[in-house]
Amino acid sequence: MDFVQLIPWAIFGMVIVGVIALINKLNSDHSRANERLDELRNPHLRNNPDDANSTSSLLEKAAPALSKALTPKSELEENQLKVRLANAGYNSEAAPSIFLSLKVALGLLGVLLGSGYGFYNFGMSQNGWTSLVIAGGIGFYLPEIILRLLVKGRVERIFLSLPDALDLLVVCVEAGLGLDAAMRRVSEELEETAPDVCSEFALCNLQLQMGRPRREVLHDLGIRSGVDDMRALAAILIQADKFGSSIAQALRVQSDSMRVKRSQLAEEQAAMTAVKMIFPLVLFIFPGIFVVLVGPAAIMMINGLLTS
Repeated sequence: MDFVQLIPWAIFGMVIVGVIALINKLNSDHSRANERLDELRNPHLRNNPDDANSTSSLLEKAAPALSKALTPKSELEENQLKVRLANAGYNSEAAPSIFLSLKVALGLLGVLLGSGYGFYNFGMSQNGWTSLVIAGGIGFYLPEIILRLLVKGRVERIFLSLPDALDLLVVCVEAGLGLDAAMRRVSEELEETAPDVCSEFALCNLQLQMGRPRREVLHDLGIRSGVDDMRALAAILIQADKFGSSIAQALRVQSDSMRVKRSQLAEEQAAMTAVKMIFPLVLFIFPGIFVVLVGPAAIMMINGLLTS
């Protein structure tokens, strides 16, 4: 093996050593004093010391250092990232740093795997460097793709389950419960069928119990859910609370409008079915029908031409 063949292996080894050194540096930054402070903040770690060395715990500790390079430079960008994570269901304060650290970690892992594959198969050629860049880019942007899919799925689930939750909320309010107690009742009753809506209502109740103004809690509910109908609901509840109007009537009107909107969406999807069925009909069904109908006549014509 000559020197040219050893160069890819040397670069691959340098990348591995760099990643290991980075991990050791991140783990060595936490002294026993920091561990004691973590135990005071989270009493669960005192009873289960093994959890402090778990993967999630190590990732949470290493998140600030890993995400430092990708930290938003302005408050607007930081708020946009928090809203996107909240739309996916991640409301923790450490969620932005963990998300950015995942991007960095997966990007480094992609570079590591891409360099190993590319340099081993193609050497120090353009294909080898291309494999490194592609693998690193895939690892870096993979959390973004997963986050968008999570946001899309959660928004759709909230949109479909919100009318039923509002119907139960109307029943609870008309039965004499206040808005806070009604939301608590809905979050308990629909926990299995509409977990996303119930988690949002439960978080609202927790914030109200901690003393936050109802106007701010409802405003955050509309932004955190990412659903236009939830924003409209929050605006209606804020106005009803401000002007002292009937909350039950406002909820009933919003529930009816959402149910009509959902039925219109179903009718739109049903009307689009005929157009969507054209392509499978032309590609898969019509050729079979054509063979069945025209095939015997074509065979008879060929036999007649051959005999004549």
